Amino acid sequence: MDLGADCKIPLRKVYPMSRIQKTELRSGISVITEEMPDVESSSIGVWVNTGSRNESSKLNGISHFIEHLLFKGTEKRTALDISREIESVGGVLNAFTSREYTCFYVKVLNKDLPLAIDLLSDIFINSRFDKKEMDKERLVVLQEIKMVEDTPDDLIHDLFAERFWKDHPLGASILGPSSNIKSISRAEILGYFKKHYNPSTVFITAAGGIRHRKVARLLEATFGSLKGATKREAEPAPSSSPGARLFKKDLEQVHICLGVPTPPQPHPDRYKVYLLNTILGGGMSSRLFQEIREKRGLAYSVYTYLSLCRDAGSLIAYAGTSKESSRDVIDLILSEFKKFPKTVAAAELKNAKEQLKGGMLLGLETSDNRMTKLARDEIFFGKVVPVKDIVKGIDGVKLSDIRGAASDLLAEENITLVAMGKVSAKTIPSWLKLN
Repeated sequence: MDLGADCKIPLRKVYPMSRIQKTELRSGISVITEEMPDVESSSIGVWVNTGSRNESSKLNGISHFIEHLLFKGTEKRTALDISREIESVGGVLNAFTSREYTCFYVKVLNKDLPLAIDLLSDIFINSRFDKKEMDKERLVVLQEIKMVEDTPDDLIHDLFAERFWKDHPLGASILGPSSNIKSISRAEILGYFKKHYNPSTVFITAAGGIRHRKVARLLEATFGSLKGATKREAEPAPSSSPGARLFKKDLEQVHICLGVPTPPQPHPDRYKVYLLNTILGGGMSSRLFQEIREKRGLAYSVYTYLSLCRDAGSLIAYAGTSKESSRDVIDLILSEFKKFPKTVAAAELKNAKEQLKGGMLLGLETSDNRMTKLARDEIFFGKVVPVKDIVKGIDGVKLSDIRGAASDLLAEENITLVAMGKVSAKTIPSWLKLN
């Protein structure tokens, strides 16, 4: 691709003395890059600030459907051409949809960056949304939905989100119901894409063995002329819905999710939440893993995880166990929640801090993870959060801080529980209201 010697990009270096730079294209799309001179790969992602929480109940699943359709052919490339071009250079071209955003990304060797940007821009700007291809891909998405429905340790997390964020789009499935996918029309796809995938919602991040100015020029030649803008109305923040719900299903195991609300991702208390999650169920040395699997052998898989959004968050414990042990496992999780504020020790906190910092720093050795960090910082904070600030935030959490946070968050009145399998009211404590 000809960069164009006369192409002048308004370059704004917003992070002096850093390898991270930011430019705004003429279309208004921001480009944020991090130069990693010693890395052989480059990763670039087109991020869209839209996901399943932005969908109506009638169109739930449309963002994920669009994600699939952008790989099914453009004005100059067939779906096979797209696959062959990226695989011919050993690269990766992929996408994912979340509750709050969608990403289309490429990872290639540095020398193949122009090809990567050409491919990425082509599928994003010039996709045909051909009706025949759409109808074939509709069948693929329906099979994906069935696959999740047949995988209980995946499905339970969707069922939990639906119950936890009751009556709010944040709890809707990312894939959507089969009935929606069957009925969504090409006109609805085109209208939704035009409204939600434009310069007002899009930004681009890149990291690796790149040069910011070159990336900006390549992107200006493709994304610089993109038009359209949508003023999105502010959404009300969701609130959690304590209580319990049981899904009776003939399964070999009972799958359990038990969670509580937390502060959102941008909240100053996020470091306390990170550490609380790590100590409770963030690895093989965690409390729940040791108590439920190692000491008692009641579960193969037991862990906690965080689902942190712009304006809300949750900490969820998951376990898969036998019907006979399901009540014991639930009681053990609740017991750890109850005693945690008084029993968490300084040594546990210290180890959790080192685990978090080590995992983060090791992860950031790759260009794709660096690219993703740039995007998440932009989505949740509107700026780059330096790694040293994250380390400082983790190190700054005191034992009294995490005890106070645990006391507030893990209280009984906050708890939501969802279980699936051969379950009944006897599976759960009587104080957890079934609704």
